Amino acid sequence: MAAEIHSRPQSSRPVLLSKVEGHQDVVSAALLIPKEDGVITASEDRTIRVWLKRDSGQYWPSIYHTMSSPCSAMAYHHDSRRIFVGQDNGAIMEFHVSEDFNKMNFVKTYPAHQNRVSAIIFCLTSEWVISTGHDKCISWMCTRSGSMLGRHYFTSWASCLQYDYETRHAFVGDCSGQITLLKLEQNTCSVITTLKGHEGSITSLWWDPVQRLLFSGASDHSIIMWDIGGRKGRTLLLQGHHDKVQAICYIQLTRQLVSCSADGGIAVWNMDISREEAPQWLESDSCQKCEQPFFWNIKQMWDTKTLGLRQHHCRKCGQAVCGKCSTKRSSYPIMGFEFQVRVCDSCFESIKDEDRTSLATFHEGKHNISHMSMDISRGLMVTCGSDRIVKIWDMTPVVGCSLATGFSSR
Repeated sequence: MAAEIHSRPQSSRPVLLSKVEGHQDVVSAALLIPKEDGVITASEDRTIRVWLKRDSGQYWPSIYHTMSSPCSAMAYHHDSRRIFVGQDNGAIMEFHVSEDFNKMNFVKTYPAHQNRVSAIIFCLTSEWVISTGHDKCISWMCTRSGSMLGRHYFTSWASCLQYDYETRHAFVGDCSGQITLLKLEQNTCSVITTLKGHEGSITSLWWDPVQRLLFSGASDHSIIMWDIGGRKGRTLLLQGHHDKVQAICYIQLTRQLVSCSADGGIAVWNMDISREEAPQWLESDSCQKCEQPFFWNIKQMWDTKTLGLRQHHCRKCGQAVCGKCSTKRSSYPIMGFEFQVRVCDSCFESIKDEDRTSLATFHEGKHNISHMSMDISRGLMVTCGSDRIVKIWDMTPVVGCSLATGFSSR
């Protein structure tokens, strides 16, 4: 019996359970209500809606509330039933939802930012609402008094946010491709470190406080895993999307990472294996295989009476090589390369067929995905985007449904 639960066919894919339609503009956030057949959505059409599943199997709005400005971000705290909605004008509005999810009362407005709110996190223990915005700052405000406690400014738009509730560390991704780790205090903060590795703006972050791993997705189509707890500066690169990575969620119990991209791609990465770090690219004035000069190496070109060559890099060993010494392409999933990438000829020979076996599964969401959220306990995922459609998925066929993972049969 146990073997049957754990085994799953290779053709397994997410099952689309429902489509929720009704918004007139981009759906900027959608969150599943824990232990309920319900979804909360916020949209650029200035509405926040709570959808409950009816006996017919369809989702209908039980709450429909119009805001003063387009909704850009949202956080929901289920135990206290508090919703925080960030807006394009920089304000965050707090609401309290009734137990039957049929009524929503306005609580207060927080003047958190001067420009569009990009991410919100609510911490009940400290009664803080923490947010980032396109005014290039992170702010944290007291939910009891509604007053501003502190702000910290960056050089670029702050695009996404994660928070460690126990240590009060905040991770902020920005449009320059940098992630800043901050320690928040009551009225001040200190910068601990900055993480640089992406070649595009940071679009999504996920923090796992158990293994102390930070995952970042970016517009460069890649994901990086930062081993914060390991203290060795270890980073793993994951490349398998064809568009910017818009949302990520790490399932600690099964050691799987779920990621979604703007072109509708949904990837499930196996992180329960020993992966290799991608090498740092080496610099050289000549090919490290044939020793021919690169085109800027004027002295060697003159001495050898040869034309300089263009520099490339082998993705497996990191050496600087010319085109003639790197004619092959190969995938190398253990290093995160699910696509075929440039490798030098000697590295190509060292890669066995079994080394090319994919360590991720790829699925088609069939709509633009700008935001994703998971209810890990039920194996459910909700996606939304610019097509104004919200999709609810059963992810248990691809993330492994078993009693050991905490998923309950629905």
